[in-house]
Amino acid sequence: MIQRILSRHIREAAGKMPVIAVTGPRQSGKSTLVQQVFPDHSYINLEDVEHRTFARNDPKGFLQSLKGKAVIDEVQYAPDLLSYIQVIVDREKKPGQFVISGSQNLLLMESVSQSLAGRVAIFNLLPFSLEEIKDTHFALLIMKTIY
Repeated sequence: MIQRILSRHIREAAGKMPVIAVTGPRQSGKSTLVQQVFPDHSYINLEDVEHRTFARNDPKGFLQSLKGKAVIDEVQYAPDLLSYIQVIVDREKKPGQFVISGSQNLLLMESVSQSLAGRVAIFNLLPFSLEEIKDTHFALLIMKTIY
């Protein structure tokens, strides 16, 4: 796996902030990154229809069902969760309690900014940088293709 430069910054923020948000375009590596950086968090992907339905129909029950710290991937499918997350982090005050991720869109960012103001560190993950791929086999393939 290619080490992402953003990983270190996300870990640092998780030691201070109760919520970490990772956004970015599709296929930029958000899911892989949050699972790698937070292996001890429970992981729920709202692409799964059953999880999504539970989160939409009973946000409070959904969040109560999570044990300990959690990663909620594709959170844009259940934006009402953000208000419930706000209540929980205000009550419990645990750094790195929730990691949310999703494709970058205006509605998600507006919801995160409004619901979690002062409680969230927001990171935008872009596709690999040259620095990230310079020592990989992928970089060698690119160089062979160019030259």
